[in-house]
Amino acid sequence: MTTYMKAMGISRYHQEKLETFTIPVPSIADDEVLVEVHAASVNPVDFKIRDGVLKLLVSYRMPIILGFDFAGTVAQVGSKVTKFKVGDKVYGLPRRTMIGTFAEYFAVKAEEISFKPKNLTYVEAASIPLVGLTIYQAFNELMGLQAGEKILIQAGAGGIGTFAIQLARVMDTYIATTASPAGEALVTRLGADLVINYREQNFWEVLHDYDCLLDVFGGKSLDEGFKIMRRGGRIVSLNGTPNARFGKIQGLGFLKTEALRIASLPLTLREKKYDVTYNMIFVRPDSAQLDILRGLYEEGRIVPIVDKVFPLADAQEALDYSQSGRAKGKIVLKVK
Repeated sequence: MTTYMKAMGISRYHQEKLETFTIPVPSIADDEVLVEVHAASVNPVDFKIRDGVLKLLVSYRMPIILGFDFAGTVAQVGSKVTKFKVGDKVYGLPRRTMIGTFAEYFAVKAEEISFKPKNLTYVEAASIPLVGLTIYQAFNELMGLQAGEKILIQAGAGGIGTFAIQLARVMDTYIATTASPAGEALVTRLGADLVINYREQNFWEVLHDYDCLLDVFGGKSLDEGFKIMRRGGRIVSLNGTPNARFGKIQGLGFLKTEALRIASLPLTLREKKYDVTYNMIFVRPDSAQLDILRGLYEEGRIVPIVDKVFPLADAQEALDYSQSGRAKGKIVLKVK
């Protein structure tokens, strides 16, 4: 007998309001686990998918259940899964083609999850995977951030910034960040060495000779960011234009990679002018890295920063709040 569950998503791109769907609980493959979702994180990528921004990079079939990362309990395991058993408390991030955590149950590859940090609630744990893996990969794989280097982290009080500042602090770097007066105390407490009030100052007019930049906004902010870098500096963007290097890493094929090369030509010219390396990041799931993050949380070296918690039925309100840019920390849906 088929069992059904509640889920939140869209039936077309540019849909004004999310829909509540009653759909079958997903079946699992031999290498998957079925997770009863207790909490799911809300991220800017959710409204980008809703608005069709990522159609060039990832194709989804309608209806789309939104949501990337989650925390919950294992309800069922596939025949080839040996690491997890029913009842285990887990958290994770699925590959980008298997989204759908704004739901009561979620099927995910066993290799894309890890055990939940023991000292965190489900809500706190759900706030970690997408942001945590994104920044971990940005710092360690694309940026090569080293102890003693200077990094600018934009929007330090947001869901991305509050984690990035803490990880950069663990990595023993000098951290500058941008924030409003309302966020200054938070980012200072998390480890920022220099806070720039973006309402009164432009960061590119006061910073010089930085080794690394974590760009959150793209556009003018990214363009101006090249000016603060030393020669040989590294920029990683979450919202910049993907370049040909990105297309090759993601295996997008010749035509899409060539289109990205043309679209990103202004950034490539800035790379050459300032002798700076630019990359855009697109996070991937990684169980081993989730293990590392779990250790950092259990040791207390990083703490979760959650701004607001909404019930699953209020996913639209949560998405609106995310898009407003007012959050200080992460936004989480409490599902169970």
